[in-house]
Amino acid sequence: MTFSIRLAVVAMAAAMLLAQSGANPPVILNQKDAVWTPETGTPNADGALLREDPQTGGLELFVHYPAGHVFAPHWHSANERIILIEGTMSIQVGSVHKELQPGGYAFLPAKQVQTMSCGAASRCEFYVYWDGKLDNHKATDK
Repeated sequence: MTFSIRLAVVAMAAAMLLAQSGANPPVILNQKDAVWTPETGTPNADGALLREDPQTGGLELFVHYPAGHVFAPHWHSANERIILIEGTMSIQVGSVHKELQPGGYAFLPAKQVQTMSCGAASRCEFYVYWDGKLDNHKATDK
């Protein structure tokens, strides 16, 4: 089972529990205490689900990817926000290209093709948030 499928299963279970309780509980968590799940198909990559919004399906994660990892050009139906914690990350959306440093922030608008890669010197670790249900489309799917 791939990381995205496992993540979807965990997110659905969390959403059902939240829907049953009618609550939107606080989440206060240090990275070292997060439950990390390896990503199938990408060695040395993993993620930790922080929360899913029971109303929008939006997801918040911590993720690690190895140095030099390249994310194939893709797009999402939801807006995406990234805060880089460790390493460097190159991001391009249309004609906008930027190299993020730790503490850097990116807002990636919905349905716009994005190309990203982790720097070659060290892994990249970042917080990522989608403000709606997560989907992932190859750039050619547009």
